[in-house]
Amino acid sequence: MEAIRAARTAPWKAVTEIRRVAALPLIRAYFALAGVRWGRGWLLYGRPLIQRHAGSRIQIGRGFVMRNWFGSNPLGVDHRGVLCTWRAGAYITIGDEVGMTGTVIVAESGIKIGNRVLIGANCTIIDTDFHPLSPAARAIDMSAGATRPITIEDDVFIGMGAVILKGSHIGRGAVIGAGSVVAGHVPEGSIYAGNPARMVGKVEDHAQTRQP
Repeated sequence: MEAIRAARTAPWKAVTEIRRVAALPLIRAYFALAGVRWGRGWLLYGRPLIQRHAGSRIQIGRGFVMRNWFGSNPLGVDHRGVLCTWRAGAYITIGDEVGMTGTVIVAESGIKIGNRVLIGANCTIIDTDFHPLSPAARAIDMSAGATRPITIEDDVFIGMGAVILKGSHIGRGAVIGAGSVVAGHVPEGSIYAGNPARMVGKVEDHAQTRQP
């Protein structure tokens, strides 16, 4: 009955769900070929791009939601999501009940995302500069950019279009404003916004809503 009501009030959602179910076998096969184990309760709307370097790992918990089709989110999806490990030893670990839309995640060292993290449309999370800043260093090795791991703790909300750069640590329950650029430490329960991102407030109910 609920499905019929949803089809009447928001028919595009019904069409998207039909597409998701139809595409599921091919998407699961793609994850298997990429060496990424499929988790319980996943909802993937379209196929992401997975580039897993030999000797690296990509691990994702249960209840993962990833939207890659343009019409799967009213904000639109600029491109399908990307999960990329850039070299051996790199890792991407994503906790339980994480949702993302058109998100690019590239790890040369490592990126850890906790539980119940919500990542808005078209965000970028990269732990590397890719290329050296010095012209002389680029002439020696174009791919020798600096890299430092990223940690995003539980219950973080990252607004659409945000960029999280190398070495960032976002504390539990923090909020990152839309379009912000984060390059450093964000205390738990704080609200950061801007480029570069700075504290603009605190999440009022953070202490009351912390989960174990």
